[in-house]
Amino acid sequence: MSSMTRTGTARRRDRGRTGRARLILLGGIVGIGSLLAAACGDDEADEPAAAPETTQAPAPAEEAAPAEEAAPAEEAAPAEEAAPAGPAGHCAAGETDGDLTFYNWAEYIDEELLAAFEAETGINVEYSTYESNEEMLTKVESGAAIYDLVVPSDYMVDTMRRDDLLLELNFDAIPNAANIGPEFANPPFDPEHKYSVAYQWGTTGIGMSYEVLELLGGESTWAVIFDPATAALVPGSISMLDDAPETVSAALKYLGYSIEDVINNRNEDAVREAGELLRATNDRLLKYDSVTFGDDLVNGEVDVAHGWSGGFFLSFFEADAYEDYVYTIPAEGGVRWVDNMAIPHNADNICSAHAMINFLTDAENGATLTNWTYYGSPNAASTPYILDEILEDPGIYPPPEVDARLELIPHAGDMALLIQDMHSQAKS
Repeated sequence: MSSMTRTGTARRRDRGRTGRARLILLGGIVGIGSLLAAACGDDEADEPAAAPETTQAPAPAEEAAPAEEAAPAEEAAPAEEAAPAGPAGHCAAGETDGDLTFYNWAEYIDEELLAAFEAETGINVEYSTYESNEEMLTKVESGAAIYDLVVPSDYMVDTMRRDDLLLELNFDAIPNAANIGPEFANPPFDPEHKYSVAYQWGTTGIGMSYEVLELLGGESTWAVIFDPATAALVPGSISMLDDAPETVSAALKYLGYSIEDVINNRNEDAVREAGELLRATNDRLLKYDSVTFGDDLVNGEVDVAHGWSGGFFLSFFEADAYEDYVYTIPAEGGVRWVDNMAIPHNADNICSAHAMINFLTDAENGATLTNWTYYGSPNAASTPYILDEILEDPGIYPPPEVDARLELIPHAGDMALLIQDMHSQAKS
């Protein structure tokens, strides 16, 4: 086995962690989103019960051989033949059919996991990263590069499956998928749960210094970005994500709209109103950035940053900056999201992709992922292996009153172009 190929940003972190109790203690202000609240209610309490039966999934080969050679594989073939990439029913658990080309978000996996997969399977992982769902979608649609495994967010899974850009999965080749919590079964963006397996979940909110939070009276608000008078309280600069659905959604929440209602009801006037707000805000922003927003905050380049929960936590940890900075969910609410593993329609090595999904949904590997990213784990069997400081942190597994203020971004359909235009026009 030769060494891994890596492109994009990646950082290695010390596995030992202390001091996280100071990270988030602001009750309702701060949180990571609930697990598909619209689809699952209060099912979180059921997750740990599943762990004892699935914790031993790390040795899938022992159980996989009979399952994959039995009738289910034969039944899966017709469904897979309908998928653009062809059948996957022949893949057995742990089987590989060539080196894996893995396209993922930046800063989103421990490289030790990739090395462990290579050691276990004997194949190479060509790993590269993207900064937005739309960047990934463009690559997959154009065929400019061929990927075996991608990690689209919820609404992008919906978009890609509707456009026949994803291959139906053969779950006989992914026995560890049984470790995923029941609240992720039949998610609204993949109703029959054919195309995706949950990877990580989190929220989008605002990172800021405690100094700024005090200037806001102790309560986070989108006004610190969108209201000129409130933004003027910030002593330094402000940044936003370079991500159209996220910026438009933030503006909608500030304006008092429900993101889901606006998109599901095709309220173009509300999206245009959000776009006007973004254009009016542009002059107050230092930059749009989807990779270094956490580092920019702790390094003092900005004092307020719009970004993803775990991205902030990573930067806080590396800079030992818990005393000075905090991740918040604004009082008006924010975005919850679920990122998912999926196989593009034109993947070359389908079995290898299934093998990686099975590897990452192993109980201990799933915990290693969350212990590195500081995002919520959808893997119920991973719970015993996740650090207590993560499980007990309300900023990662938030209280119900915070969950109630969070929304998934729905599939935008023909409004996607309008949303992208609003973001692009604001930047220009």
